[in-house]
Amino acid sequence: MTALDLTAFTDLGVFTPDDGPEAAKTFYDRWGFVVLRDLVGADLIDAMEAECVAAQSGVLAGELDARYGSRRYLDDERKAERFVNYVDHVEELVPAIGTALATPALVDLVTRILGPGFWPSRDGVVYQDARPGRESGYTRIGWHADWQAIPHLDIWPGTAFTFHIDGTSPANGFLRVVPGSHLWATASPFENINNVAVPDGTPAARGYTDTPAPAPMPLGFEKVRGEIPVYAERGDVILHDAYLWHSAARATDDDTMRRHVRGGWHGGDRSLMDRETGFVKNAAR
Repeated sequence: MTALDLTAFTDLGVFTPDDGPEAAKTFYDRWGFVVLRDLVGADLIDAMEAECVAAQSGVLAGELDARYGSRRYLDDERKAERFVNYVDHVEELVPAIGTALATPALVDLVTRILGPGFWPSRDGVVYQDARPGRESGYTRIGWHADWQAIPHLDIWPGTAFTFHIDGTSPANGFLRVVPGSHLWATASPFENINNVAVPDGTPAARGYTDTPAPAPMPLGFEKVRGEIPVYAERGDVILHDAYLWHSAARATDDDTMRRHVRGGWHGGDRSLMDRETGFVKNAAR
């Protein structure tokens, strides 16, 4: 019996610089995400890890300004006194991040996706230590699309990036996506799991087409028809569209780690960016 070749499945959406930017963009445009491998050198990832861990320790020790600490998306905020899951604006503390973001092949691809003059997210870059152990206040995050965080402003389209310090798997958690969901006109979140008020001026739906989603987006972690796991290796960079349905699966092994650096870019109306603060104007913080 001939063995089944699973390469096409395990490497789904994975592109290297040798594949060329247009191949990566074609996949991204169709499915809403892409995995970029061998884009960033091992030495740079090593430096990013060391610098991020030092920043994390500085936040926990109270040696850094409180603006670098965050308790967002925690299941148990009390654990933030003993452990730091997030370091906000970490690009200000970690030179390796700026070097990685300036990688010419990455800049070229994002320019092809969003157009020239794309600009960074209001929240800057975040270092996330999503380990699931007892000291951690984070386990997973439910279904969402990134535009839902600021649904009322014309700063879209957008794309998010994630530099993976640790590879991902069922053991330490992974990204769940619904390929092609960025092409739906997903209904705006007029109810949400966090009970956050939806801003005035929010449109009824957003997406790249007028095709409605085949079912409502779950408020939690339910299985979604058509979803797939997207696994990453150390050093991989994942780009995913701001309209893409995605969530994060909880790890099955409490002794593992899943650390990454994430942020995003916008391609919409840059006039909505506040020149003094660097944040989106009138956005709920």
